[in-house]
Amino acid sequence: MSGLSKGMAVLEAFGGGTPKLSISDVAGRTGFNRAVVRRCLLTFVELGYLAYDGKYFTPTPRVLRLADIYAESDSLAQLARPHLAAAREQLQESVSIAVLQNDEALFVARSEVMRIVNTGVRVGASVPAYTSATGHVLLAGLTEAELEAYLDRCRPQARTPKTPTRRSAIRARVDQARTEDLALTDEELAVGLRSLAVPVRDPHGHTVAAMSVSATADRITIADLRARFLPILRDHAEQLGRTL
Repeated sequence: MSGLSKGMAVLEAFGGGTPKLSISDVAGRTGFNRAVVRRCLLTFVELGYLAYDGKYFTPTPRVLRLADIYAESDSLAQLARPHLAAAREQLQESVSIAVLQNDEALFVARSEVMRIVNTGVRVGASVPAYTSATGHVLLAGLTEAELEAYLDRCRPQARTPKTPTRRSAIRARVDQARTEDLALTDEELAVGLRSLAVPVRDPHGHTVAAMSVSATADRITIADLRARFLPILRDHAEQLGRTL
């Protein structure tokens, strides 16, 4: 992967008021030798990210695709933050937003409650979808064909004694999430951790994310999650969905 790392460094050399650079310019900015820089630059030309006039290289509009990747994912995080913060204040527990990526629940935004020991995961972390309430909600948003394909390639491993690892058990959790429009886990992801997740749907009814809250088992019961946490979490998930 060193080639990829060098290539990204070469691409990032452009900007700062100097969008037109020669091989020597890029070599000076990156510290790489000219041969490496030349190979990287010509590869980006071949891929359509740079144009070359025989002396200078300049970025093309295709580079904007890389920015779009960030902008599209970040728009969800930006829109979610006020809802996460409001839900956190009402529940006095950390609240998160996650999306399904590479068969995992990837956390893209989170509002932390201030405690000596925090529960859950940080932004940018991911967990296998079959292990978590968030993952079960996201899997429930898949089509039947997509879910079957996921189950075919899934190779579950137990995180705790309660982690569902059989195909039938995972399927049952997803079916229950579809029926109830929510998912609950009781120490399946981590010992001592309980979680509740609900879907965030766009105006077309497609599940685009899951909003979740986690708490330690000694602080909250499953009954509490259903009775007290669910209405608040669902309300903010619906509000967020309407803004998408």
